[in-house]
Amino acid sequence: MTRQFDAIIVGAGQAGPSLAGRLTASGMTVALIERHLVGGTCVNTGCMPTKTLVASAKVAAMARRAGDYGVTLAGDVSVDMRRVRARAETVSREARENNERWLEGMDRLTFLRGHARFLDARTLAVGDETLSAPLIFLNVGGRAIVPDMPGIGGVAVMTNTDIVALDVLPRHLVVIGGSYIGLEFAQMYRRFGAKVTVIEKGPRLVSREDEDVSSAIREILEAEDILVRTGAECIAFAAHADGVAVRVDCREGPPDIVGSHVLMAVGRRPNTDDLGLEAAGIETDGRGYIKVDARLQTNVTGIYALGDCNGRGAFTHTAYNDYEIVAATLLGDGTRSLDDRIPAYALYIDPPLGRVGMTETQARASGRPLLISTRPMSRVGRAKEKGETKGFMKLIADAQTRRILGASILGVEGDEAIHGILDVMAADLPYTIFERAVPIHPTVSELIPTLAGDLQPAT
Repeated sequence: MTRQFDAIIVGAGQAGPSLAGRLTASGMTVALIERHLVGGTCVNTGCMPTKTLVASAKVAAMARRAGDYGVTLAGDVSVDMRRVRARAETVSREARENNERWLEGMDRLTFLRGHARFLDARTLAVGDETLSAPLIFLNVGGRAIVPDMPGIGGVAVMTNTDIVALDVLPRHLVVIGGSYIGLEFAQMYRRFGAKVTVIEKGPRLVSREDEDVSSAIREILEAEDILVRTGAECIAFAAHADGVAVRVDCREGPPDIVGSHVLMAVGRRPNTDDLGLEAAGIETDGRGYIKVDARLQTNVTGIYALGDCNGRGAFTHTAYNDYEIVAATLLGDGTRSLDDRIPAYALYIDPPLGRVGMTETQARASGRPLLISTRPMSRVGRAKEKGETKGFMKLIADAQTRRILGASILGVEGDEAIHGILDVMAADLPYTIFERAVPIHPTVSELIPTLAGDLQPAT
């Protein structure tokens, strides 16, 4: 017998539980299905454990710099990886268990564990049960890609899921992929005490960022003795007595790197390949992402896709915003949509990169008349006081409309300070609004009005 609900949610990531809470509060009966861990990537293998590990790595780095601040520590700094790992696991477990208690106590919610598959556009099978609803929401997330590179089948490699569970220190960690996830782990494990090499196929790190940002990030990492190999167009693997030999096709440097551990960080894919989407007639793109409109509805009326599986954002905050858009569409005034979302994110190396809106490259490609200003963090009082002056700020505006198009803050507290720019962009205010600001001193954010005041025509 098929169980009937007003709505079915597949996946308990960042959008699913909040949507369940909103729908049940409106009086709907809802089934929420999760086949693995409540909380999704963020809680279990992404944001929460990795940023907890980043924090431990930061403490280790600062302890080694204690003398710079006039602080004397007795003996060498050592890292207990089991305690580091236990701390990260505790943070994740507590968040997951809190979510589970919330869901299990939610009125009008049926919480099911299992693998959901479509039987048709209104019916799902979960184990021996079948469920049906006029509204179905997919919040199934994504997973790391392990590409079919030469020799990959004969060696052990880790993904982000594996490395957050690691409680030993690699002798030499080789990171394949010089983008956001890979670089966070690279710096983290270097600070824990491992030798680290980053291998990137492209000509530079974090290629979606501007070249000046990419170059500054590389300088920051290399200053911590992280070896960076770019232009590695022919990566291959082979077993070695000391671990894994990684073939690197670069113009300079040894052709092979031997690592004790290898982290594969070359991208992610959506968890959409085993949901039976074809039975429901749901369309996906060439990479498996579910196609959605500006309000997250698929090509099938009544079926929505939220979070990483729709290819419209790969962050916790974008997944949660997907929930907000869907809730407003179904239960609110219906005015919210993806078209309103300003892209914003952070790279959590140290110092972090805060990003919002267009890059300079994208802004120049748009053909608009531009205003640009930059300022090194070495001229930011707060950065000097903290002894953390690496990086720079950059602001880009439209010369005609006076609207901010984008910004990068690579520097101490850049992940927080960027919100001062994001808020002005979200309010659709001209950058001249900063003339009225009286920012707190001393902060990193107080330099944003100065940065706006320094805007000059792009050359």
